[in-house]
Amino acid sequence: MEVTRDTTQSCSGGLAALAASLASRLADDNADSNLILGVLGAPSRAALDEFLSRVAEDALEDHSESGGPRVAFACGVWTDLTCPLKPAYRHAAASTYKADASTVDFRNNPEAARGQINAWVAQVKRKLIGSVLGPGSITPLTRAVLGNAIYFKGKWEKPFRKKRTADKLFHRLDGRTVDVPFMQSRSSQFIAVHKGFKVIRLSIHRLALAGHTDALHLANMLTGRRADRDKRAQFSMCVFLPDAFNGLPGLVDAIASQPGFRHKHLPKEKIHVREFRVPKFKLSFHRSVVTIINKLGLRLPFSDQADLSDMVEGDGSGLPLVLSDIIHKAVIEVNEEGTEATAVTLMDMEIGCSRIPPPPPPRVDFVADHLFAYFIVEEAIGAVVFVGHVLDPSAL
Repeated sequence: MEVTRDTTQSCSGGLAALAASLASRLADDNADSNLILGVLGAPSRAALDEFLSRVAEDALEDHSESGGPRVAFACGVWTDLTCPLKPAYRHAAASTYKADASTVDFRNNPEAARGQINAWVAQVKRKLIGSVLGPGSITPLTRAVLGNAIYFKGKWEKPFRKKRTADKLFHRLDGRTVDVPFMQSRSSQFIAVHKGFKVIRLSIHRLALAGHTDALHLANMLTGRRADRDKRAQFSMCVFLPDAFNGLPGLVDAIASQPGFRHKHLPKEKIHVREFRVPKFKLSFHRSVVTIINKLGLRLPFSDQADLSDMVEGDGSGLPLVLSDIIHKAVIEVNEEGTEATAVTLMDMEIGCSRIPPPPPPRVDFVADHLFAYFIVEEAIGAVVFVGHVLDPSAL
C-alpha cells in the first residue's frame, strides 16, 4: 500500500482526533490536573501500519547530529519464556514498528522482569522518566508487555530572551490566580485569530542544512535514504488559547469532534503582536488509562472474549490472553530555549478473564494567562507527538 497525500492526511487527521478525544476524556477525569499525552491514531490497520512506518523512519528519526531536534523513539515487546512471539507478529513488530523483542521470566521472576522493562524506559527516556511499572504491577500471570517510548528535545527557531521573562498572573479554572514566569517576545508570530479562540505556532529549529548539503547528499547516496528526508522534518508547538478563561473544555470538545479541526485552524502567516506572553511550564502525568480507553469504546481486548492468539504461542494453560492495563507516563518542559518532552505507554497482558502596498495588518495580543491546549507536531507528515492542556503552570 502506497502512502498517498490523502492517506497521510487521513492518518494524521485520525491521529489528531484520537489524541484530542483522549485529551477530552482525560480532562473530564482530571479536571484539576495538567495533562500530557503521547499518542498515535489512524482510520484503518493497513493505513496505520504504513503511516507509522513512515513516522518511525522520517518524523521520529533523531536529527541532533545535523543540528535539528533530538528525537528518540522506541517500541519494545516482552513475552514470557513459555509463550514467545509468533514469527509473523515478530516480523510485523520489527519491520513496521521498529520494535525490540525480548523474552523474560514473568512466571517465575516477575520483579526481575519489571526491572528490565523499567531499565529500558529509563535508557530511552534519557532518565527523565523514572520507573513506570510499580511494585506488583507485574505478576506470575503476566504473559506479555508492550511498550512505546518517545523522547523529544528541540530549540525554538527564535528563542525567547531570558531577560524578558517575568512573573505574571495565570488564571486557574477555580477563579484563583498564581504567579508564574512568562516568556515574552516582540517578534512577529504565526498567529490565527478565530471566533472564540486564537492559535499560535511556535516553530522548532529545523536541521542546519547550510554548509552540509553536499555531505548530506553523499550520506544519503551511501545509505540509500531519500534525499529529501532531512529537509522535510519540521516540528512545532501549537497552542490553542480560548478567549474565555473557562473556554478550554468547549474548545477541546470541538477539536475532538470535528475531523481536521486542528489543521484547519492553524496559522498560515506571521502577524505583528502587541503583547505576547506564554508561560514556562514543566508538567508530568502518570496513571492507568484503561477507563478512558473503555469510554472511547475499546472494550473487547480487556474481556475474556479477546482473541490475541496471533500474537504469541500458547503457554499450555488454555486460558485466553487479555489486555489487563495500559499505563501512560509523560513529562514535558517548555522554557526560553525550547521544549523537551518524553512519554511512555506500557500495555500489560495477562492470562485470565495591489501595487500600492496594503496597510499592515492590525497587531494582536496573544497572552496565554489562562487554560490552554497544546500540540507538538511534525508538520510534513502531520504526526502528533504530544498533546495536552495546561491548567496551572506552577504545578508539576
